[in-house]
Amino acid sequence: MDVKIKTALISVSDKSGVVDFAGKLSKMGVKIISTGGTAKKLSEAGLDVVGIESVTGFPEMMDGRVKTLHPKIHGALLGLRDKSEHKAAMKEHNIEPIDLVCVNLYPFEQTIAKSDCTLAEAIENIDIGGPSMLRSAAKNHKFLTVVTQASQYDQVIEEMEKNNGAVSEKLRSDFARIVFGLTASYDTAIAKYLNSISGEEYPEKVSIAISKTASLRYGENPHQTAAFYKLPPSSETSTSSGTLLEGGIDISFNNLLDTNAAFELVKEFTEPAAVVVKHLNPCGCAIDDDICVAYRKAYEGDVISAFGSIIALNRKVEVELARTIMESYSRFGKALGAVGFFAEVIIAPEYDKDAIEIIRTLKTWGDRVRLIETGPIDRAKIDCSEFDIRCVIGGLLLQKRDLAGWEPDVLTYPTKAKPTKSQLDDLKLAWLVAKHTKSNTIVLVKNKKVLGVGAGQMNRVESGLIAFKHAGDESKGCAMASDAFFPFPDNIINAAKAGVTAIVQPGGSKKDDEVIATADKNGIAMVFTGKRHFKH
Repeated sequence: MDVKIKTALISVSDKSGVVDFAGKLSKMGVKIISTGGTAKKLSEAGLDVVGIESVTGFPEMMDGRVKTLHPKIHGALLGLRDKSEHKAAMKEHNIEPIDLVCVNLYPFEQTIAKSDCTLAEAIENIDIGGPSMLRSAAKNHKFLTVVTQASQYDQVIEEMEKNNGAVSEKLRSDFARIVFGLTASYDTAIAKYLNSISGEEYPEKVSIAISKTASLRYGENPHQTAAFYKLPPSSETSTSSGTLLEGGIDISFNNLLDTNAAFELVKEFTEPAAVVVKHLNPCGCAIDDDICVAYRKAYEGDVISAFGSIIALNRKVEVELARTIMESYSRFGKALGAVGFFAEVIIAPEYDKDAIEIIRTLKTWGDRVRLIETGPIDRAKIDCSEFDIRCVIGGLLLQKRDLAGWEPDVLTYPTKAKPTKSQLDDLKLAWLVAKHTKSNTIVLVKNKKVLGVGAGQMNRVESGLIAFKHAGDESKGCAMASDAFFPFPDNIINAAKAGVTAIVQPGGSKKDDEVIATADKNGIAMVFTGKRHFKH
C-alpha cells in the first residue's frame, strides 16, 4: 500500500541537506512541523514551518528536554488509520496524523569522543524524544515513513515525485527496520560509556553496535556468505579504520582476517618493520633501519609461503619500496627456490602516488592487489577498552585484548649465560612474532629476521622441529621464542642441536629447573618474561 505524505515532522541534529529536503516536501504541498534549531533554520530559509508548540499546546521547556513527548505527537504517530477506535480517539482529542518523521539523534558518540568531555555533557547528549519518535513511527510504518539520515532524502523525494506524493510500502518497511538497528546502536554506545566510567569491565548485559561496511563475495569458503561490519570509530589505527584505495579486485573475508593479523604485528614496532602473513600466521617478519631492507629480509624468511600473502609495513610506501616488493621474485625469491610471487593485500600508513603507479603497472598481478592506507600508527591511541571476542555456537567469549609486549623491566635471567645486546634484539623480535602466531608456537630469529616459524601444532616439540627444518643451517647462533613455557627439556635439547644460543619463554613450568639446567649444559642464555601469549 502506498501512503501519500501530507504532513511531516522534521527535527534533526545533523542539518546537512535538511533545508533542501524540506523545501522539496513543501513544494509538493507537505505541511512541515518542526522543533527548536531545525525550525529556526527552515524558517530562515524562507519555508513555512509549524512550531511544535502550536501542535502540542505546550511550549518547549526544560532546555528543550521536553517538546515532543506529548499525546498530540505520539498519538499522531501511533494511531492506526484503518482502526475505527483509533480514528475516533484522534478525532476526539484533535490529533492530526503525521505521515513522515525525519529525525536524527543527538551526537552522543561524537560528544564522548572529545578528550575534554564531562559526564554532565555526555548525559545532556543522550537523546530521549528522538528515539521515542523514531520507534513510534517505525512501529507504525504501515502508515508512516521514517527518515533517519540525509542519504535517504533523495530516495523519499524520488518516490514521491514518481507517485503523486506517495511512498511505497517497501521503502517504508526498509526505513523502519533501519530505525531499530539505529536506536539499538545508540543505546549500546550509551551503555558502553556508562559501564566504562563506572569501571564495570563485564556488565550484566553487553550489546555490540556494528555497521555494515561491505558485502563480501563469500566467507572462508565459497559456500558461505559473508559481510564486513565495523565497530564505531575509535582513535586507534587499524585495518578497519584504513582506506581501501581504488583499483584491485574486491577484498575478501580471508583477506581481511589475514590483513588484520599482519597489521597488528607490524604495529608492535617503532623501528621500520615489514611483516608477511599467510593464513593468519607470520611467515616472515624483520626490522631494519631501512624499510626496503626490512621488507627484503621479511620476504626471504619464507619465499614459498609468501606467494599470495599479505604484506604489512609501518612506513610510507615510496617508489623504491614499491619496486622492491613488485620485484621480490626476480630480485630475491627465484634464487631461494620460489616459483613466483604475488601479494593479495599491501597495508601501510601511506603511499606515494608514483609508488601506487609502480604497483599497479610493473607486474601483471599488480592491477589486482588491494592497497590499504591507514594513516600514521600511534600506539598511544590503542583502544584498550575494546573486547577480543570469540564465537562459540550459542554464545560469545569476551576478553580484554592481549596488549602485553616486550617488557624489559620485568624480564628475569635464570641461566648462567646472559644474552648479549644483539641477542636481546633478536629475542624481542621473536617474542613479538610468537605473540601473533597460533599456539603452540616456536619462532627463530637471527639478525632481526625471522628464520623459521612452527605454528599451531598440538605439541610444542613438533612446532620446534618445523621451525628448525625451515631455518636449516641458518639456525646456528639464532634466538628462539616460545609463546608458553616448556613442560620438559626436550625442546631445549633440540634447540641446542640446531645451534640456538638464546631463548625467551614465559617460565613457570614445574620442570623449570630441568629446563634451566639443560640450557646451562648447552651454554644457552635464557630469558623469562613472566607472561605467556597463547593464541587459539
